Amino acid sequence: MQGIVKAVCTSDVKGQKQDVQKAFLKKEWGLEGDAHGGTWHRQVSLLSYDKVKNFNDDGAGVNHGDFGENLVVEGIDFRALPVGTLLKCGDALLEVTQIGKECHTRCGIFHKMGDCIMPREGIFARVLEEGEVKVGEVMHVLPAKSSLTAAVVTLSDKGAAGEREDESGGIIKEMLVDAGYKVDDVILLPDEQKKISDTLITLCDLRQMDLVITTGGTGFAKRDVTPEATMGVAQRNAPGIAEAIRAHSLQITGRAMLSRGVSVIRGDTIIVNLPGSPKAVRESLEYILPHLQHGIEILTNKTNECGGN
Repeated sequence: MQGIVKAVCTSDVKGQKQDVQKAFLKKEWGLEGDAHGGTWHRQVSLLSYDKVKNFNDDGAGVNHGDFGENLVVEGIDFRALPVGTLLKCGDALLEVTQIGKECHTRCGIFHKMGDCIMPREGIFARVLEEGEVKVGEVMHVLPAKSSLTAAVVTLSDKGAAGEREDESGGIIKEMLVDAGYKVDDVILLPDEQKKISDTLITLCDLRQMDLVITTGGTGFAKRDVTPEATMGVAQRNAPGIAEAIRAHSLQITGRAMLSRGVSVIRGDTIIVNLPGSPKAVRESLEYILPHLQHGIEILTNKTNECGGN
């Protein structure tokens, strides 16, 4: 599959952009001179020209860049691409990192039309290899990489406030990478249920992670709300993982019975709560990691074989 770049848009402030015809895609940053560039997963935003045209046919009257998009491409339905898809344009190589976005405020386009296509049709990517991109250039769609993707979420009021160093999140990332996962994000949040739930929804629905591991907030303290936040976004329960963690941990300490961590499924993502202790995190992951990949493969239809040990 391939398409043609119809607009290259930038702005030195966040919001609407202007079509500058060509710009340089900087590795692990985004378009030079664009306010949305940075060392994060949403370095470049893309929209399908065909979807913008259909929207304008209904009387929207929007110009390239009005949605805050960087690249407008004809011939590619970006919304249909999975996270991890590679986009090759000249020397530049992009990796799709997020499909769609949450709309926290209603823009002028929404107030005029009662609708805005960017939240559902826009996608985001990071720059893996740099190079110039310009109007008229061909963009090629390449298959997604085969590595399983994961995200780590640490829940800690003191950690989020900078009063305590997060050790557990780093341990989880290291162990996941050693097990062959591509860890796309490590996030530190306070113990606030809505923030936790919103983050989990984004990681599952928009960023399409295979696995999300949380650490912290699973005990009896009043602020320990990770299990409630996790169950609040669950579509199916997967209790065996949490039960296995507790059963294994009980062989080490009786206090494992005080962990309220849960394990669930949302879409094609498995979410697993781990305790906040670095020691408990390491012991739990060592026990469950050898078996999680098979569960992910079954969930995502990558294998139909349920037998074996």
